[in-house]
Amino acid sequence: MGPIARMGRVLCLLGVMLALAAQAEDGAGAQARAWTFASTPSWQDEFDGDGQPDPAKWGYDLGGKGWGNNELQYYTDKPANAFVADGLLTIVARRQRAGKNPYTSARLVSRGKGDFQYGRIEFRARLPVGRGTWAALWMLPTENRHGGWPRSGEIDIMEHVGYDPGQVHVTVHTQAYNHKIKTQRGKQAHVDSHSSEFHRYRVDWTPDWIRGYIDDAPVFEFANEGTGPDSWPFDQPFHLLMNLAVGGDWGGAQGVDESAFPAWMEVDYVRVYPLLQD
Repeated sequence: MGPIARMGRVLCLLGVMLALAAQAEDGAGAQARAWTFASTPSWQDEFDGDGQPDPAKWGYDLGGKGWGNNELQYYTDKPANAFVADGLLTIVARRQRAGKNPYTSARLVSRGKGDFQYGRIEFRARLPVGRGTWAALWMLPTENRHGGWPRSGEIDIMEHVGYDPGQVHVTVHTQAYNHKIKTQRGKQAHVDSHSSEFHRYRVDWTPDWIRGYIDDAPVFEFANEGTGPDSWPFDQPFHLLMNLAVGGDWGGAQGVDESAFPAWMEVDYVRVYPLLQD
């Protein structure tokens, strides 16, 4: 190798090293940034009153084609599957045939009525019991700016499957990190009184990280690596979802106890506190 070629190689390696150093510095700076949240919610539902959930805040996903996970329920918009009373939202999964589906339930969504980019999102809920139940409080992108799932991301604030009582999961899914390729990022914590008492499930979402908590105790952190939307698609508005599925690839991994139904999840409130940015 001649001197000119060697010099070119040295310059190339130096450029790579400088780029890596800059990326590391950016990452360190991002982790060092302090973020705060407003003390008053900008959007909330306390589930006061009686009847169906507030139509100004919630819509429904309807149908029963398995929802990508071979689930058994048909989601309806009927009061028998989702109603507000005594200051609570109750979502009920019933052993009740709807077409080819042996169960009915509900999946409430705030899409187009409550869409958020960054913030502190908190649910206070009491979780169901019964093998075959799969309860979730979570978020999906409203516009899928980076493409269909999982390219635009998913934030699971709380997931609980009935065959593993009390084990509560906080997870994110992206193109690089998702359960289909067994790279999803998440943690879990045991909540002994998950079905007998209400607990608070929340995420704090900033441009630099997503952190999950149960009753203010930290459970999970996912950092923005600065490598683009395949790992961090969380730079766009997301909406809220609350649902109780039956069976499916995960919820039904150890079968479904038909005698456990009807089963229900109760939600005391949903509150969204905006991120304060300079």
